[in-house]
Amino acid sequence: MKNTLSLLAFSVNLLFTASASWAQTSIALGRADFRDNCASCHGLTGKGDGPMRSALVKPPADLTTIAKRNGGAFPQEQIGEVIDGRVLGDAGPHGSREMPVWGQVFKKRAMTRPGDSARTAEWSAQDRILSLLKYLEDIQVK
Repeated sequence: MKNTLSLLAFSVNLLFTASASWAQTSIALGRADFRDNCASCHGLTGKGDGPMRSALVKPPADLTTIAKRNGGAFPQEQIGEVIDGRVLGDAGPHGSREMPVWGQVFKKRAMTRPGDSARTAEWSAQDRILSLLKYLEDIQVK
């Protein structure tokens, strides 16, 4: 189990340090994934005002101020771990938190495609998380 988590953490770190030019092509995917998976809680603009807000125990964060709350720097690795959710702990489909464990969700979705292996599905999940990160970094207030 520990080796699996170490390998996962290494893979996540490797993807977070991927070249900026490759990741920039993923902002559109991140925007689409955000709209389809995150906006119901965080709102279409990421300000935490989605229609599910009132049904949640803890209000969703304003995702447009992440960098502002972190001294002007967007903490890509930290936010990536929160989105992925598997390294921080998983106790079911939503883990030990209200936010879904998107790493698990994205990997399962990729595994339903014909011909995808677990390895390919993991890369697909990580690409989607990286795309979300690039989109979130793009919507930070200046």
